[in-house]
Amino acid sequence: MRVLFTPFPSSSHVNNQVPLAWALRAAGHEVCMATQPDATEDILGAGLTAVPVGDMLDVAQHVRDAEAREEERPPADGEAGSWLDTFDISETRTESLTYDYLHGTLTAWTNVVLQNTMPRRALDELVAFTAHWHPDLVIWDPMYFAGAIAAKSCGAAHARFLFGLDVLGNLRRHYLAALAARPAILREDPLAEWLGRYGSGFTEDLVVGQWTLDPVPSSLALDTGLPRVGVRYVPYNGASVVPDWIGELEAGTARVCITLGMAHREVWGTDRLSVGRILQGVADLGVEVIATLDDVEADGVRVVDFVPLDVLLPLCSAVVSHGGAGSFQTALVHGVPQVVVPDMLWDTGLKARRLAGAGAGLYANDLTGLRDLVGRALHDRGIAAAARRLRSEALAMPAPSEVVALLERLTAANRPTAAG
Repeated sequence: MRVLFTPFPSSSHVNNQVPLAWALRAAGHEVCMATQPDATEDILGAGLTAVPVGDMLDVAQHVRDAEAREEERPPADGEAGSWLDTFDISETRTESLTYDYLHGTLTAWTNVVLQNTMPRRALDELVAFTAHWHPDLVIWDPMYFAGAIAAKSCGAAHARFLFGLDVLGNLRRHYLAALAARPAILREDPLAEWLGRYGSGFTEDLVVGQWTLDPVPSSLALDTGLPRVGVRYVPYNGASVVPDWIGELEAGTARVCITLGMAHREVWGTDRLSVGRILQGVADLGVEVIATLDDVEADGVRVVDFVPLDVLLPLCSAVVSHGGAGSFQTALVHGVPQVVVPDMLWDTGLKARRLAGAGAGLYANDLTGLRDLVGRALHDRGIAAAARRLRSEALAMPAPSEVVALLERLTAANRPTAAG
């Protein structure tokens, strides 16, 4: 069969999809990856076929423009909190999931984020490509609805491929319940109204897919009630070279990795957390510190611009991160205790709380007590044991190669053209 992947146009989102793309390719299926040109080099670097659509998205410029507008805008009466509060999509507490919160959050995401990351030209070119390539299955990023629209336009089966917790699926489930409790005349649905402008109108699978591929172990995943296929997270860090110092570690010395991921550098041009304060938080712990950071100098810290985490983390006793998808999931599959200082984007705060609830890591509300938290992560046997349990759960999930046959069956059962 022909399988089209449509990642959000950034390195980290492409990297999340590469192992499954190669599993399908190795099984004999035709595979290509379509998104905006920002990610073309990442796709080619993975040895996959790239289909650039539309113009460069340049997320970094969008974010800078939005932040500039936010700084210039006078606060409204009674307004409190930052723009991060307005765009917090990760709320799970039942008492907080009011209609006003749900509607406001979905409206903000639809009008400010999602519409600006799916330009019409890119969508039109993606739809045109699917019209002549005729994919059987489209696997799309939950931040890139163009994949779902294109799949529906050409009669392909389609599924979301999560990169973390299904915060949007969870929010959507509660929002639909809140809408159903309102009079019909008051049932405004900003996401449905926007997606319904394209093609043959809105159906709920445009938001949540016909099914969902989820790399998060079930004990940490959100229960959204949606059809879910668990698939093991296989770390892929892009083209990389293993440094010669990786195995050099003094006997009896623990190693701590500090990583803030690549996504923030791509989007904001810098890290959103204070690098200096994080480094201070691990000072004088008697450990070797490896920091994957830019333009930083610190005594006693080996600072590298990039090192593949899949190689580094198995040699670490703890990792400090912002909770990004690659950092978090790679630490899970290697059973490394984590200290998460969430940047509060998408699901990082919620992941940190759920990880701490599982006993496999620690949530840092701020950087004040980071040194003590890292010390606990290094020496608390309970945390290490819980991290190993989560590793066992993650590795027990079917590998990408093991879900190929299931994807074949689901595709056959869910293709509208086959059904009709």
